[in-house]
Amino acid sequence: MKNRNEKILEIILDAAKIMTSAPRGCPDELIHQKGGTFNYVTEYDVAVQRFLEENLSKLVPGAHFLAEEEGEDKRGLGGHTFIIDPIDGTSNFIHGLGPSAISVALFDGDEAEFGAVYLPYTDEMFYAEKNGGAYLNGKPIRVSSLPLEKALSLFGTTPYMRDTMSGAVTELMHELLVRSVDVRRFGAAAADLCYVACGRAAAYCEMLLSPWDIAAGVLIVKEAGGIVSRFDGSAPVFDSKCSLIASNKESYGTALEICRGVSLKYGVK
Repeated sequence: MKNRNEKILEIILDAAKIMTSAPRGCPDELIHQKGGTFNYVTEYDVAVQRFLEENLSKLVPGAHFLAEEEGEDKRGLGGHTFIIDPIDGTSNFIHGLGPSAISVALFDGDEAEFGAVYLPYTDEMFYAEKNGGAYLNGKPIRVSSLPLEKALSLFGTTPYMRDTMSGAVTELMHELLVRSVDVRRFGAAAADLCYVACGRAAAYCEMLLSPWDIAAGVLIVKEAGGIVSRFDGSAPVFDSKCSLIASNKESYGTALEICRGVSLKYGVK
């Protein structure tokens, strides 16, 4: 008999069929502007979220939802809560470019019990259970053991806040560039976190992320042996926006030093 977490993965795979039914390059009439510069939602985001909520609520009766698109439950964390991003990397999805992911985390109170991130265009299912390890398509994964200067680093540009944070973003990118082999920016935080978890990059840093961007990925990184924190070194939060560092142990000190410097200069917490 399949356990609850296996059923969550099946629901995510079924939801992904909605996402991949879209033409690569979403039609303009299905795209809508949300708050913030270049912050978009498509009809597919909404459809995926509705499918996930309908089916996950049957699996965990009484659970409530914290999710990116319409119908968000604003009661915050308490009891069982699913934190969902129906399509992380919507701009990638719209333009048919790069990683887009479905991210689902199940919390009990303020602790994540299970998290999964599925990248349908590469057919990669990352998932982790609290104290149960992290996996990619059923095989265990671990963060790398490389120091930052011998590895790739990832960063996010906080695109919806570019009017107020472009200077901080530019400095963060520069510092990561000169202190690592090179930088990459994929435009989907959930994917970036999984890339750190499986050792493709040593660290990922971004100044402002929502709970649905990080809830599943943070658990996956931690269960893969990595470290996560905010720019000031404190633990990430999942009931409001926050900055984030995700790293292996060998690179965390350097990443934290870089991010703290940017934080102090620009007032990023």
